[in-house]
Amino acid sequence: MESIMKKISSIIFILIVLHLWGCEDPYTPSTSTSQQEIVVEGFVEAGEGALPVIVLVTRSIPFISTIGSDVFGDIFVRDAVVEVFDGTNTISLTQLCLSDIPEELREEAAQLLGLNVDSLSLDICIYADITNQINRKAGGRYDLTVQVDEKILTATTTIPQIVELTDFDFRVPPGIPIDSMAELWANISDPAGMPNYYRYFTATGDDPQLIAPFGSVFDDGFFDGMQNLPIPFPRAQRRGQDFNPDTFGLYQRGDSIRIKFCTIDFEHYDFWRTRDFAANSGGPFSSYTRISSNIKGGLGIWGGYAVTNYSLYVPPR
Repeated sequence: MESIMKKISSIIFILIVLHLWGCEDPYTPSTSTSQQEIVVEGFVEAGEGALPVIVLVTRSIPFISTIGSDVFGDIFVRDAVVEVFDGTNTISLTQLCLSDIPEELREEAAQLLGLNVDSLSLDICIYADITNQINRKAGGRYDLTVQVDEKILTATTTIPQIVELTDFDFRVPPGIPIDSMAELWANISDPAGMPNYYRYFTATGDDPQLIAPFGSVFDDGFFDGMQNLPIPFPRAQRRGQDFNPDTFGLYQRGDSIRIKFCTIDFEHYDFWRTRDFAANSGGPFSSYTRISSNIKGGLGIWGGYAVTNYSLYVPPR
């Protein structure tokens, strides 16, 4: 029975990858510099280890551009009015810039807020619920309003019910065995009767920041309602790191690792599905892929996460 489940889950994983790499409509964007759009990236989380509500507001840059540090310094929008309605109250988010934080505390603040510590040289400004006024809960709906000068952007997201992982299992990788490495599997029991969407992040002892892997989102289209289904969770790797096909997606034995597993709604899933496809289909002959967005009046994503965090130890073989 166990071997049958392993075969089924392996087939499902392959189908998920093929589904995510399905055909996308090519789109050639305008390269005009006469207009810039407002781009919003914001998240509201509920559950164990949830991050504070954070919204990043920037201006778009032309599709064909020369990008330098001066460009990045100019894209962050300051003095916007950012509000979240949680179903009962409307909460104004506080602008927080890294330049306002003492230098010795900036890395700690970036990690607390889930920002990339590699970007500390930039004066990043975010909008955050620093006093934790927003009532965050599974099943909640959250309306976002962003005002930049006379322009108003809106979006709505939901936080689905939490789905947890169980029975974590570190296995010997297929092919030529590598005693120092392991692959991670965990069981999922998918709620039946409605579509469910998932995203996950990983962090390891040598790189403690949670990052999303290639193909970080998947749905239950091939396993709706299945219980205790084992699914692989490859280790994420930062873009630009050396690629080693022998160890890609594997975990170092003896390491402590973290897994952040989230349920998300369809619009949030569709943003990351199209964004991952666009990011991983580059090349001199590739076509531009339009990334889905739920921001009315601009670009980007306002997404909800139902979060569960796991701290694990990869045992020696």
